Amino acid sequence: LSFDSTDQDMNGHFAKYGKIVEATVAKDRETGSSRGFGFVTYEDARDAEDAVRQLDSTDFMGRQIFVQLSRPKPEMGGGGGGGGIAKLFVRGLSFDSTDQ
Repeated sequence: LSFDSTDQDMNGHFAKYGKIVEATVAKDRETGSSRGFGFVTYEDARDAEDAVRQLDSTDFMGRQIFVQLSRPKPEMGGGGGGGGIAKLFVRGLSFDSTDQ
């Protein structure tokens, strides 16, 4: 993303592929600066897969982004079923991206 990209910019760009639950730019805990990646969570996994096909290795606000399905961290103990929500990992974001 460009140096001025925000959570709202990501939401607007990815929303054309389905209903988004959350879009966030990852921040450094100390400086609040973008860490160069973010996550987009879709309500429906099919929409997430469509977004990956359409947006991976494309230009967004002047920067090439790389989009893939996020792999959940392994959980300890027993777990429930998968459900329909799917999260995307988006790298290539500007280090100046914000959550505004």
